[in-house]
Amino acid sequence: MHLQEKKQAAADWFKNLRDQICASFETLEDDHTGPMADRAPGRFERKTWDRTNQSDGAEGGGGTMSIMRGGRVFEKVGVNISTVFGTFTEEFAKNIPGADEDPRFFATGISLVAHMNSPRVPAVHMNTRFIATTKSWFGGGADLNAPLPNAEDTAAFHKAFQECCDRHDPDYYAKFKKWCDEYFYIKHRNRARGEGGIFYDQLNSGDWDADFAFTQDVGRTFNEIYPALVRKHMNEEWTAEERETQLEYRGYYAEFNLVYDRGTTFGLKTGGNVEAILMSLPPEAKWP
Repeated sequence: MHLQEKKQAAADWFKNLRDQICASFETLEDDHTGPMADRAPGRFERKTWDRTNQSDGAEGGGGTMSIMRGGRVFEKVGVNISTVFGTFTEEFAKNIPGADEDPRFFATGISLVAHMNSPRVPAVHMNTRFIATTKSWFGGGADLNAPLPNAEDTAAFHKAFQECCDRHDPDYYAKFKKWCDEYFYIKHRNRARGEGGIFYDQLNSGDWDADFAFTQDVGRTFNEIYPALVRKHMNEEWTAEERETQLEYRGYYAEFNLVYDRGTTFGLKTGGNVEAILMSLPPEAKWP
C-alpha cells in the first residue's frame, strides 16, 4: 500500500469510528432513566472547519467537531476528527521525528473527551492518530478519569485494554500502561490525572498493517468497555458533595490539558481549530 493509500485508509477509519462512538453515546442518552431523565435525550451537533489554505496549497485540511451538550448522561462530550497537512515551523520541527529532514507533515486522527453529569460516572479521554513526515507512525490511547474512583470500574477498563494489547503483542500492555501513568501525571500537583489506561506514540514496528490493526482495535475496545461502564452507573442518584468533588477534579483535569498535553500543543502549533483543540476542557470546574 502506498503512503497516500495509507493516509486515506487511516482517515476513513477515524471517521467510521467517530460514527460508531456517537451512535453508542446517543443510545445511552435514549436508555437513561435516572436523574435528569426529564430532559430530552442529548444529540451530537456537527460543525465542520477548514484550516487556512495558502495560495500554493501547501497548508490545508480541516475536520469535523461532533459535540453534545446538556444531555441526560453527558454534560459535554466531543468526538472530533481532523485531517491536516502543511509545514512545521523550524522550531517545532526539531521535536517531531523526521521533520528535521523535511518539515512537511500530514496528520489525521480522532480525539474524544467526555465530561459527565453524574460524578459517579467516570469522565474519559481517547484518541488515536496517524502522522507522517519523512517517517510515519501511529499513536494514541485511552484513559479513565473518575472524580470518584471505583476499583471495579478501573479493573474492568484495564482488563479490556490488556486483552486488546495482548491480541497484538504481549509486551504492549505493560509498556503502554506505564507510559500512560507517566504521561498523564500532573507534576505540579504531584498526582495522577486519573486511573490510567494505555498511551502509545511513534508506533512504527515496520509492519504498517499490524500497527493499523492495533490502532483500530484500541478504538473498538474503547467503544465496548466505556459505554458499559457508563450504563452501569448512569441511573444512580448522586449527592451535592459528590458534585463538588467532581468540579474540583475537573480543575485538575483542565490544568493538565493546558500545561502538559502534547495534543493541545500540536494543534495550536499547527494552526488547528482552537474550538476543537480546547474541546477537552470541562463545561464547569472549581478550584479549591
